[in-house]
Amino acid sequence: MSGTTATNEAGELVGPGDAYAQAMQTLKNIESALHKAGARLEDVVRTRMYVVDIARDWEQVGRAHGEVFGAIRPATAMVEVRALIDPAMLVEIEADALVPAAG
Repeated sequence: MSGTTATNEAGELVGPGDAYAQAMQTLKNIESALHKAGARLEDVVRTRMYVVDIARDWEQVGRAHGEVFGAIRPATAMVEVRALIDPAMLVEIEADALVPAAG
């Protein structure tokens, strides 16, 4: 799942100014996309978190990630980026999942 952000079904940003809320919505969006692709959160082997202010928001984003992936423990990186596509977005998350081939 690439470039996942905290938008809802209407395309509106969830949690303006709240890195935790944005991270949780982003992770919900990843879970939904995984399910549509026939995968589960447990299939995720790597995540990458892009944060616009890592000094301010790393704990909130990390807490959300830990709540979702704590037992799964994918390889993870968190990096600071200058900006995301919408100035109100604080975090973007990518996830790589491995799903066994059918058959």
